[in-house]
Amino acid sequence: MSILTDTLSAGAAELGIELSEKELQQFEKYYLMIVQTNKKINLTAIVEEKDVAVKHFIDALTCLKAAPFGRAMSVLDVGSGAGMPGIPIKICRPDLIVNLVDSLDKRVNFLKEAIKGLELEQIEAFHTRIEDLGRNKDYRGKYDRVLARAVANLGVLAEYCLPPLKEDGLFIAMKGPRPEEEIKRAEKAIAVLGGALEKTAVLRLPLTGEERSLVVIRKVKSSPEKYPRRAGIPAKKPL
Repeated sequence: MSILTDTLSAGAAELGIELSEKELQQFEKYYLMIVQTNKKINLTAIVEEKDVAVKHFIDALTCLKAAPFGRAMSVLDVGSGAGMPGIPIKICRPDLIVNLVDSLDKRVNFLKEAIKGLELEQIEAFHTRIEDLGRNKDYRGKYDRVLARAVANLGVLAEYCLPPLKEDGLFIAMKGPRPEEEIKRAEKAIAVLGGALEKTAVLRLPLTGEERSLVVIRKVKSSPEKYPRRAGIPAKKPL
């Protein structure tokens, strides 16, 4: 066992998640791939084993505690970056069908290498803007769960994440402590895009005690056809 796997095993157990030996080995390999690739392209500023275990991997797994994930559900990870939260969730829940989206080609190449190296199935990485994916009829209204971690403020995220979501599906926005003001500012955008606030799950990361807020939004009706607007517009002119 390494510092990474020891920390990960203990931290996941605090969340009520038991990781198998195979899963821990996958996380170890994933970590080594991140660190190696990080020397060439900027994937993350967090590289110490314990920090990656808690602030990336365990942090990603909090999504599984914020809302139910039924067997073989389709999951979209928006702005996946180095693969969080999508890849850790896929390692823990191999039954889920996961898509990762990022706008930077180099990061998507890394994601594809990670998927291949970890021998993960039913998971794909796409090089595209989320606004373009949300306007594509093949992906609009397709997903049971849409996840976003540190991508944008909640109002902008609603325009990114609600159009690809199925009706009655859940969008989980991973936020830090005290998101109440951000939620309030996003109320109009969430409503316009067919969402309704379900709950805010407040958790503390194991070992560090850092507070995380997972804002859970249910899609209660279809998003108007004109959303999402063209790439770049939602961030420049939030609803």
